[in-house]
Amino acid sequence: MTATPARLDLPARRRRHARLIAALTATVGACASAAQALYQPVADAPPGQEAVVVDPLPVVYLGHTVAPLLDAARAEDDARWPAAVAREREQARRTSAARVALARAQEIVEEPGASWPVPLPTAEQGAAIDLAGAGDQVAELWRADPAQAVVLVRELAAGGEFTAAEVLDAAVDAATGAGVLALADAGTASDPGMMAEQCLEAVPYLALAVALASADLD
Repeated sequence: MTATPARLDLPARRRRHARLIAALTATVGACASAAQALYQPVADAPPGQEAVVVDPLPVVYLGHTVAPLLDAARAEDDARWPAAVAREREQARRTSAARVALARAQEIVEEPGASWPVPLPTAEQGAAIDLAGAGDQVAELWRADPAQAVVLVRELAAGGEFTAAEVLDAAVDAATGAGVLALADAGTASDPGMMAEQCLEAVPYLALAVALASADLD
């Protein structure tokens, strides 16, 4: 008798984010190739040659295309796993509502006559900010100590205002955003050496995003 295939509508995170992980790893390789296009001509030039022609276009191209590439990969992952997306959205509605309720309970009451220089965020905006902040915390800690970052994720999820998966997803967004910004900066650097260095500076953030997108704590 042939065994029944396992259900794939509730995938592990590595499968759930497979297209994004593939795009991130491809971008890491592209960063190395783009930097090499700037370094290799210098390495190949004779010692007495002062002016060396290099090609900055691969770095500039990366800076302009990496964000839409990663967005497209995310959309492809969502299309591949509709049941998982529906579950995530339902969980996000519950945790967001819990964060909004907490924000309203802790809302600062403006004293009579007090004047705020900018409007305070609404409870809904505060809920979104809290999730992004949790992702930033986890991404930063994961770089130094993944085991402690896992502990932090579990602590954040314990109160019901977050799920482990959405905190990890927010951390992926934080790491990816840092990598995208580094590549954008590289594309506008003033000299080829700085351009290559800044291009390579994106790699640790992209690798971190891969680790976070692959992590499954369930």
